[in-house]
Amino acid sequence: MTTIRIAAVQAEPGWLDLAATVDKTIALISEAASEGAELIAFPETWLPGYPIFLWAYPVPEQIPFFARYHANSPTTDGPEIAAISEAAKAGNITVVLGLSERDHGSLYMGQLIIGPDGEIQLQRRKLKPTHAERMLFGEGDGSHLRVIDTHVGRLGALNCWEHLQPLVKYSLMAQHEQIHVAGWPCFGIFSEHPSLGASASADVSRTYALEGGSFVVVASQIISAEGAQNFVMNGEPSPIIDGGGGIARVYGPDGALLTTPLPFDEEGLVYANVDLADIDIAKTFADPVGHYSRPDVFTFAVDRTARSAAQVGAIEAVGVTSAPSSDATSASEATREDDAV
Repeated sequence: MTTIRIAAVQAEPGWLDLAATVDKTIALISEAASEGAELIAFPETWLPGYPIFLWAYPVPEQIPFFARYHANSPTTDGPEIAAISEAAKAGNITVVLGLSERDHGSLYMGQLIIGPDGEIQLQRRKLKPTHAERMLFGEGDGSHLRVIDTHVGRLGALNCWEHLQPLVKYSLMAQHEQIHVAGWPCFGIFSEHPSLGASASADVSRTYALEGGSFVVVASQIISAEGAQNFVMNGEPSPIIDGGGGIARVYGPDGALLTTPLPFDEEGLVYANVDLADIDIAKTFADPVGHYSRPDVFTFAVDRTARSAAQVGAIEAVGVTSAPSSDATSASEATREDDAV
């Protein structure tokens, strides 16, 4: 028996306040570690909170938020992530962290897997931001579609509506994922919308567990009446804000709900003790990348080439070619893996 204790976060970030959210992150990590958790999962763009203003205002009115959000988005090598990594090490716990990742002039909807030694084991970016998110965030690439070996098992993560993209999901399932973290934003907005609300997102998270035969850890943000004051229109909180919105939970590989949900407007952690051997039972019935697949009928490839805007190296001009410097990165040095599954 291989039993793992997992914690899923349902909490409110310090909206647009990186320092406050980092402090809260460290406190939640410490709380989970004190309860014996070996893994804690945080929501999408937990640092510094999901950018509700993208949906709440016309584009010209969003502009004042852009600089503030950018300034409160961490870099992966900055002091904020270093402090969170130290907390992971102090608690001997794996942390899956959602963040708005700042990379010079651009932002990405990132996820980090930080090991119990405090080292970053995986850095990924949302492959395709959803709808209004494209106003603020860039895209990830195939190099981020990875499942990694950790002390809690084979671990992967996706953000929000990446769980509606069948090929994205299958790219992780094909790597024999055992524990999957589903990072979701705040469902205290658009709560009545059929596809944007909490109910549909919980459904697709459960479907992921059933399809992949893996444990799925759902983490989400909430918004309070006080938090809604950060997104005011005509003196009142934006009408898209309904409040609450938490759906933190853990699903088993057979789709069973393993945790008792918190009230939708209550902050806290939900815990589940999971046995990885349960995956073998689930996959005896249906293994989508094994006996329940048809590779003779379907072919699927993942291009894991890491992409960048410019390759600094050989410069070719008419009749002139200069050799790359010793510290240059050329296209031939880029990592490429085409995985057929």
